[in-house]
Amino acid sequence: MVYILMADGFEEIEGIMVVDLLRRARIDIKMVSISDDIMVTSSHSVPIKTDMLLKDMPEDAEMIVLPGGLKGTNNLKASAAVKEVITRQNEKGGWLAAICAAPTVYGEIGLLKGKKATCYPGLEEGLVGAEWTGPDVTVAVDGNFITSRSLATSVDFALTIIEILKDKETADKVAAGVVYRGW
Repeated sequence: MVYILMADGFEEIEGIMVVDLLRRARIDIKMVSISDDIMVTSSHSVPIKTDMLLKDMPEDAEMIVLPGGLKGTNNLKASAAVKEVITRQNEKGGWLAAICAAPTVYGEIGLLKGKKATCYPGLEEGLVGAEWTGPDVTVAVDGNFITSRSLATSVDFALTIIEILKDKETADKVAAGVVYRGW
């Protein structure tokens, strides 16, 4: 199971693109509110009804995904429960993915030491201990971490997740199905 942790202020495209494309690939993904309300409001005031609350999330995660958005990322960083879930996922060697500002959540917890990673331009200092991949890398994969740069790389980010969890053929089929030519 893949869980995408959504906090008020998350960038809706970075979250919903991942949910949409993974579901097209027949990968089980659940949207998880990190608050005590199943409704989450995106960075552009779009209300999203999540599938569950973080406190009810099972410990069966194959992958945890963090969408960016500066306010959403700050809300993820402020949550002790989010840090606990992420740390537990890393300790078991499970996949951790994040896009835009959200890779800084992993960096500031200290999980990116010695890893290659990317994030939104200008936030590289938040990738504490990581080797920044530079401006030309849209998605970086190192160990159990997948990081991506921004809303504009959301499709590549989701397709990379599909390729890792399923295979290249499935990722290619999803890309073709949405007429994505950048893949």
